[in-house]
Amino acid sequence: MNKIYIVALKEFKDGFRNRWIIAITLIFAVCSLGLSYFGSAASGTLGFSSLESTMISLASLAVILIPLIALMLAYHAFVGEYEQGTMLLLLTYPVSRLQMLIGKFLGQGTILALSALLGFGTAAIAIVVTSEVEGSTVLAAFGGFILSAILLGWVFIAFAYVISLTVSEKSRAAGLALVTWFLFVLAFDLALLALLVASEGDVNAQLLNNLLLLNPSDVFRLINYQIVGASEYGGVLQIAQTEPPGLASLFAIMATWVLVPLAIAGRIFQKREI
Repeated sequence: MNKIYIVALKEFKDGFRNRWIIAITLIFAVCSLGLSYFGSAASGTLGFSSLESTMISLASLAVILIPLIALMLAYHAFVGEYEQGTMLLLLTYPVSRLQMLIGKFLGQGTILALSALLGFGTAAIAIVVTSEVEGSTVLAAFGGFILSAILLGWVFIAFAYVISLTVSEKSRAAGLALVTWFLFVLAFDLALLALLVASEGDVNAQLLNNLLLLNPSDVFRLINYQIVGASEYGGVLQIAQTEPPGLASLFAIMATWVLVPLAIAGRIFQKREI
């Protein structure tokens, strides 16, 4: 455990030195504050409107932003070490490959988690101070949102590790990271909508519900729609209104999405030659 902590601390310090924490925190804070107070500008009003509309808007933005940030944070975690020749040195230390993988994940995962907590937490505090909504309600909603945002980021960090351990060049890793972001954030939902249009809606509802669970981005949005008790779902999530899983089940599914690609990355790392 001490060896894992040392690797995690190194990754965290590297991220802090490269200003990742500051940059991500500012992005999250600016976006969340902007949506909280200017999200209703199109209707001719400024200021905080409602918790439900704010959280749904924030989830719609976060589902695009967080995966991209997570992939850019971690895509070079291993391929960069191999390219620079430092992986050979690291593997001579008394640290197993599994310990190195977990340590890197904990270090970079902490960077993302801390940034989400500080960035989105800023908006939560601002809403509590300036609005008439009960503070406990706001903090509970933002608490669930931040937890789901952290899990979403961890999913894509794990994806980035699979990519980083599969390729031999950082440029290819960056390209595959962008392809991964496009597939899970944009293409998957477009494919489901195309299926609905092509079939004129004559598709088994339970099948579509299950298909949504194959995309961590959709699971993230389902979680946050349920947190705020949204009466209507937007976009492709409308098909989930028939019988969506409960909140605890959705969090468990999101945790599974973290563990599965991380386990795959560990398997690849164990078999990869120096």
